[in-house]
Formats: sequence, C-alpha cells, structure tokens
Amino acid sequence: MVRRAAWLLLVPLAAVVCLGWYFRSGPSAGVTPQRPVAPSVPVAAALAERRDFPIFLTGLGAVQAYNIVTVKARVDGHLEKVAFVEGQTVSEGEVLAQIDPRPFQALLAQARATKMRDEAQLANARLDLERTKTLIVREFATRQTADTQRAQVAQLEATVQGDQAAIENAEVQLGYTTIVSPIAGRTGIRLIDKGNIVRATDTNNALVVITQVQPISVIFTLPQDVLGDVVREMSRGPLKVFAHNRDGATQLGEGILALVDNQVDAATGTIRLKATFENADNALWPGQFVNVRLLLRTRTEVVTVPAQAVQQGPNGAFAYVIKPDQSVEQRTVKVGYTREGSSLIEEGLKPSDQVVVEGQYKLRAGARVQVGRSDKPPGRMSSASQQDAAK
Repeated sequence: MVRRAAWLLLVPLAAVVCLGWYFRSGPSAGVTPQRPVAPSVPVAAALAERRDFPIFLTGLGAVQAYNIVTVKARVDGHLEKVAFVEGQTVSEGEVLAQIDPRPFQALLAQARATKMRDEAQLANARLDLERTKTLIVREFATRQTADTQRAQVAQLEATVQGDQAAIENAEVQLGYTTIVSPIAGRTGIRLIDKGNIVRATDTNNALVVITQVQPISVIFTLPQDVLGDVVREMSRGPLKVFAHNRDGATQLGEGILALVDNQVDAATGTIRLKATFENADNALWPGQFVNVRLLLRTRTEVVTVPAQAVQQGPNGAFAYVIKPDQSVEQRTVKVGYTREGSSLIEEGLKPSDQVVVEGQYKLRAGARVQVGRSDKPPGRMSSASQQDAAK
C-alpha cells in the first residue's frame, strides 16, 4: 500500500516538471519582451513666422467736444427771432437769433447827436481862440483871456472824444442784438423760445449750446508705468490713436495723440492723454465711451507665433517644437508682447519652426505627435489690426 501511494504522488510531480521544462525551452525561450509603442498624440500646429508686429497700448476713453460754447445774450431785450434749427450745423459768424434792436438804435442816434452838438461848440471855441490871439497882438485882450479860451477848446475836444467813445459803445451794444455763432459746430436743444425777454445778467437763461465735433477730442487713461515709453516715442514723431466701439469690433476713427497730462492721478496710478480726430463722418460723438488703442511703435521683421503656442511652466514660458521625426521638444522662449492672439518671441524660436498650438496638455518632451488641422487659423491678426499695422 505504501508503494502504491508513493507512485500516486510522483505522477503529478513529474507532470509539473515536464510542463515547466517545455515552457522554458520552447519557441519563446531567450526572446526579450518588447515595450508597447505609445500611440502618436493628435495635435494642431502652426509655423513661427517673421513679420511686422505693431505694439499697442489700450485704454478706455471718453469723447469730448473740441470746443463747447454756451450762447447767451449780452444785452437785455425782447427776443424777436430764433434763426437756427436744433441739431443744425452752423458756421462761425452765422446768425442764431435777433433781439429787438430799436432801443439800441435810438441810443446810437442820441450819441451821434450829442457828438454833433459838441463838435459845433468846439468849432465856435476855436474861432473865439483865433479872435483872441488877434486881439492880443493889438493889445485889446489879455493873455489870461487867451489861456482861458485855449482851455475851453481843449475841454470841448475831450468832450467830442468822449462822444465818439459813446457812439462806439452804442454801436457795440447794437451789434449784440444780433446773436451769431462764435464757432463752427452743431447746435443742441433750444433753451429759450422766441418772444421771451432775455437779460445779460441772467446766468441761467442760455440760448443754445454749440459743440465743435470736427475735429473732436478723446480723453483716455493708461497705466503710469507706460508713461516713459509714450513720452519717448512722442519725441520721435506723432503717435497714431485708434478709437473703437465698446466691443472693440468696429473702428470709429483714427487720430493723433495731442498731449499727455502734466500729472499722474495718484488715486488710480494712471495718466490722462488727449487725442484729436478729424471725425469727418461724425462717428465720434461728445460723451461717448470708446476703446482706445495707442500705436506705440511697430517692431519690424520679428518672429511671431500664435499666443496659444506659448505655455507656462515652472521655469517660465516654453513651447513645444515639432522636430522632423514627428517628436516634440520642449523649448524655453522669451515673449516680448502678446496681442490679439499673437505673441512676439524675443528668444527661443526661429522662423519656420513648427510649434504645437492645440493638444499640449497630452504632451511631454520626446512624445510623438500626429499633426492635424485646427478649426481656425491661430495667431492671425484681425483685418482691422492688419490695416493698423500697414499704416
């Protein structure tokens, strides 16, 4: 029985040994298992290119009339006529209203009559002076009499001069009865109607407000940190300024930077600037808020890439560059400016380098990629920006 039990134990043991020998010495013996090849990562790519890169400073601004005049009466009287239409464009010197001129015409006539009377008295005094001089020669009159007559002549001459001044004043007052536009501009809402009595001393009753909108001004702010750059570039020549609507999609006008304010706002750390626009199409209107872009300068023939190609890592900015074998290299870059989907690369890339613009989160250095097409071309400036750069 013992011998039979031993045989029963040896048979399974022998089977296990034979199977182990088979697998160790079989067809796969001596073959090193291969690591599976990682699949290529699908990405979108773009080429670094050399082109002109305009550098803009952006800020929020408000349109302001180039000149604003509140037209008021300068003499008291009855408003006979209002000669303008609300919202009308008027030229300098154009008649706006007429005050009843008759009281002032009467004052002018009175001043002229007074002068004629005094001139007649002066003429008579001069004749008396000549007669007195003749009598003195014949010793029929004293020198005192001549001196008195001479003083009378001088007094009447002064009176006539005063009369002339009164005439000129009356003419000025009469001229004020015709109210004219002091500037070329656009009239606003009429503030007083025909038939009212206007008074020069009434500070509240204006006739109309006229705003000059051609040219027109835009006041905008920028951070104080850019003040040095702006002043330096202004010394080299006039700087262009572009006004856009609130969403930035439509350009409303192109102007020239007129001045930088003479002090920084300590509360906000900003500096105010003023630009002048021709505004020939009246696209800019006083009180309107606009987005302003100041063209500081244009960097010529610089390397640019789409902004989404630039990533941030522990050691700074970098980009994935696709090598000829379709693997990627993580390359450190120095970014100068980023604007409207484009980045100016100071160091790290050269023209025609192919960089990854989509799918970077799946990549690591040395990974293989499969380049596809992105939904839209990255890194291109809008048509308005291209026009700005061309200018």
